[in-house]
Amino acid sequence: MLNENDALKIIESFLQPRMTFVQSQNEKDEILRLANELRKVADTSPLLRFSVVSDIHIQYWDTQAQSKLSDALEDLNQLNPSLDALVINGDLGDGRANDYAKITSILQTNPLPMQIYYTIGNHDYYKAYYNAAGDWSPTTFPNGESASASLERFLAFTQMPSVYYDRWNQGYHFIFLGSERYRQSDPANQEDAWLSSTQLSWLQSKLQENYIQHKPLFVFLHQPLQGTVSGSLPRGIVQHNELKQMLSQYPEVIFFTGHTHWELRLTSTLIRDVFTMVNSSSVSYPYDSNDQLIQGNRSEGLIVDVYEDRIHIRGRDFANQAWISEADFIVKR
Repeated sequence: MLNENDALKIIESFLQPRMTFVQSQNEKDEILRLANELRKVADTSPLLRFSVVSDIHIQYWDTQAQSKLSDALEDLNQLNPSLDALVINGDLGDGRANDYAKITSILQTNPLPMQIYYTIGNHDYYKAYYNAAGDWSPTTFPNGESASASLERFLAFTQMPSVYYDRWNQGYHFIFLGSERYRQSDPANQEDAWLSSTQLSWLQSKLQENYIQHKPLFVFLHQPLQGTVSGSLPRGIVQHNELKQMLSQYPEVIFFTGHTHWELRLTSTLIRDVFTMVNSSSVSYPYDSNDQLIQGNRSEGLIVDVYEDRIHIRGRDFANQAWISEADFIVKR
């Protein structure tokens, strides 16, 4: 029987390079199918499998976004009913109590992975844009809403101890970061993540905790580092220099972000700069490379399979229950 190393060599030496040259979607889909069949023949089973999604944007009135989240959860369950974890990487909704109540309802009525982890996004502070009548009113921002009140609602929903925390899953370290402030404290922050010196010091200690060379460290934050993955802007994290310098000490880091909504088939979905950075598109509203909403039934996220010698990251179109052939990456350990 074909062994795992031979299957991986065929995939990396022949199939993956060919993806660069083929033009038609049918050819790309066929290459992806062959790669998946090779993995099946080699009988490889991941040590850890999890999904990363972001920008689900559940508002209590938005039935389209609600349906897309339900469909994504159903598709993930059909792919693997024993998925180890799901990470929802920010922009859960607009931070209102009835948005969180709607998310709770969706989660309670759909199949779920064994663990769900959350990060906070800029939209999770957006209650500050709604007036007392519940109407969108940016001219009266912050409408009596404090950033701390938004944080409290997020933490009450997620049952997390802080917007930054860590968990271990199947022996692998998951580290979650989150913005601690919004525009109420400094309008110049705009939609950027603001990370306190306390959070950054905590991160440094967590990166060192039980560190093993070449063993992946999974780090999550809603906003990407500036000028990196698809759709990232000339800004995104206030303390971007400090964060990048810290993560660059650990080439084992795989840094998952959301925020941009840019679709997964783009060439900068995954980039490598000492450590690895990965964009996760949007479950509810993927955008194209012109930063425009893609029309039609699209809903995207990532599936991550962790093996002894590699991490396999694949893009998934939940709406059409299909793999995204352009978003198929192997990160060597």
